[in-house]
Amino acid sequence: MPYLPGRFINLALQLRVKNWQSYIPIVPTLARYRRDDLSHDIVAGIVLGVITVPQAIAYAFLAGLPAEAGLYASLVPMVIYAVFGSSKHLVVGPVAITALMVAAAVGEYAPRYDQSYLGVTTVLCLQAGIFLWLLRLSQMGGLVNLLSHPVITGFVNAAALLIIISQLPALTGIGPGDALDPYHQLLNLARRVDELNPAVVAVGIGCLLGLWLVRRYSVALLRLLRADVEDDHPVRRTGPMVVAALAAVVVAVWNLDAELGVAVVGQIPSGLPELTRPPFHWQLWTDVAPVSAMIAVVSYVESYSIGTTLATRERTRVNSHQELIALGAANIGAAFSGAYPVAGSFSRSSVNYQTGARTQVSALVCMVVIVLTLLFFTPLFARLPHAALAAIVMASVVGIVDLMSMRRHWRIHKEDSLTEFATLATVLAFGVETGLITGVALSIAFFIRTSSRPHIAIVGRIPHTEHFRSARRYDVETFPHVAAIRIDENVYFGNANQVESKLLKIIQRRPGTRHVLLVMSAVNLVDVSGLEMLYRLNDNLAAMGIKLHLSEVKGPVMEHFEATDFTMRLTGSVFFTTDQAMRDLAERT
Repeated sequence: MPYLPGRFINLALQLRVKNWQSYIPIVPTLARYRRDDLSHDIVAGIVLGVITVPQAIAYAFLAGLPAEAGLYASLVPMVIYAVFGSSKHLVVGPVAITALMVAAAVGEYAPRYDQSYLGVTTVLCLQAGIFLWLLRLSQMGGLVNLLSHPVITGFVNAAALLIIISQLPALTGIGPGDALDPYHQLLNLARRVDELNPAVVAVGIGCLLGLWLVRRYSVALLRLLRADVEDDHPVRRTGPMVVAALAAVVVAVWNLDAELGVAVVGQIPSGLPELTRPPFHWQLWTDVAPVSAMIAVVSYVESYSIGTTLATRERTRVNSHQELIALGAANIGAAFSGAYPVAGSFSRSSVNYQTGARTQVSALVCMVVIVLTLLFFTPLFARLPHAALAAIVMASVVGIVDLMSMRRHWRIHKEDSLTEFATLATVLAFGVETGLITGVALSIAFFIRTSSRPHIAIVGRIPHTEHFRSARRYDVETFPHVAAIRIDENVYFGNANQVESKLLKIIQRRPGTRHVLLVMSAVNLVDVSGLEMLYRLNDNLAAMGIKLHLSEVKGPVMEHFEATDFTMRLTGSVFFTTDQAMRDLAERT
């Protein structure tokens, strides 16, 4: 009798599900799995698991949740993504930016619902997963492209600053207070500076220094043993593990928690997570739905970009549709296992790749390490100081801060730089959701503004060639009775009148014009408003004794023309190429 996975595969074959393996990518991976892959995956998984544990605990505290929630977020979601994800190296679990968004939501909504922190986070997970699935079912995953690069950069910079500021109380021993915005958080620290705990500060600074030393000198030390160690060896990312272990030992040996008031994690419940059921409270669901949607979009963009980066190194690809399914399933799994929303982790995914992981099996090995930690080793983390966790979080996000990007974008495209600054400022001032919405709105506004003022150029032939270029930029051949005009934009409701106005101005400046040739090589769309404008332009030119011709009309646009009587009413001709059009029109008067 075949083993269970074999029976499952046979059943699927019997059902004749078309291309079913593309929905469960781990099946073809296991079918091609080689014995040589196992050793690589085991080593990578063990290293990944050891690094994940302290990070997961740190991100749980960042999200305002107990330590075990971070470990739970690295179990079921990681396994589900390993089964359904299209990336072999992406590691899904708790991440800093998602934790920050969860912290804001928990801080706002938990007090309204009887301090039900777990209830809020499970609803966030479930809604985020459902939202990702809806994007896949409706084939609207492209909506995430509304988060342009400037919006993402501004958001990430602001989120990193928010995270760093949020960790200052744990790093100084000063109580966090009730302030949620960064300005009042810093003001609270300044007013209560006399409460600063020197022992906590010493532990925090020592941990930051330790993280820097590991990242800076670990490779050099390793080269004393092996000369062929690469600069980006995974040992550089073992800082969280090393710092967490040393900090816990120092606190335990000198009894810093009892003697000097150094806050520690405390007892973490042993055992695996129990099955949880998100509360079905209608008001709670409606309140947190916008936050869940934002978390879903941000987690998808972050995860997909990381997965694509790693896949490029392997000359493979990540399936964007399958990623929506996998991340949605991972978040739904988190909802029923006492966790909080998850996404792809850049640091842990990089470690997974650089330690030689061959397949998704490394994530399953990592899961085993976390299970063993939950079952047997949680007492070791009881004396782990909050200051060490704060240092780990701060070190993990400081590397993603890129405040110089606005300067670069200003030189390239000023609107992008303004969008980035506005996103950063509104995230800091009004919160993550407001900042992202502001950035998206500005991106759309600038796009409409730019496309509503399309670039239109008179073109001519480069002598002795079949190429046509702008008459303003090149020495080209033109004809006084032919105005060849290239439209460098789609023609739609936002710019149809502008296009018409610019075309008529060009013709007014050329009184000898008898033929107008619209070169449409850059036009991918002509909507109803654009088509009505072309009808009107054709009639107005005809009244002036001028014929309207088209060239290089793309297939989809031509299909729209042929669906109406436009080509029949056109006073001129439709040419396949601009070269053919100009050769023909040159002989006409």
